[in-house]
Amino acid sequence: MKTTLKHIASIQTGVFAKPVPDGEVIYLQAKHFDEGGQISAEFHPDLMVGTISEKHLLRQGDVLFAAKGTKNFAAVYDIEEPAVASTSFFVIRLEEEFKQRILTEFLAWLMNHPAAQGYLKGQAMGSSIVSISKGVLEELEISIPNIATQEIILKISNLRNKEIRLKQQLEMLKNKQIQQIINNALK
Repeated sequence: MKTTLKHIASIQTGVFAKPVPDGEVIYLQAKHFDEGGQISAEFHPDLMVGTISEKHLLRQGDVLFAAKGTKNFAAVYDIEEPAVASTSFFVIRLEEEFKQRILTEFLAWLMNHPAAQGYLKGQAMGSSIVSISKGVLEELEISIPNIATQEIILKISNLRNKEIRLKQQLEMLKNKQIQQIINNALK
């Protein structure tokens, strides 16, 4: 089945807030994620709960899409602590009728796919800080295979990513070994 994102999900912007030293809610920002959309930085609650509207609190399975700057990615929110997304993100929440038909991890994978990224980056606007608009995101075409196929695609993708990480680790270890051999030879 092919459709557009606006037909399967609601899309809302993140919130603008001023962090405080000791808060109760995490304020997720693009700096907390690596290029692949994986959480890469430590974070701590830095907003007070009373300053946040209930509708902006993230729910398990929400997809965050970083729409500002050159680092555009989709990531599934799966943190146990209460959090809100900053204005760098759009929060994508599947409509109830699609929650049984599409895995949020698959939706994030689709949005990170080179074809989707090419479309989104091609529609980005702005000169100093480029951004992808909600309207462009709403029109993103989504292909929804059956759940079994989605699971297989995710398994293959996860195995490929693991292979890449292992190759990088192996290369790093080889470099360390060569440096050690050279250092020993120079002594």
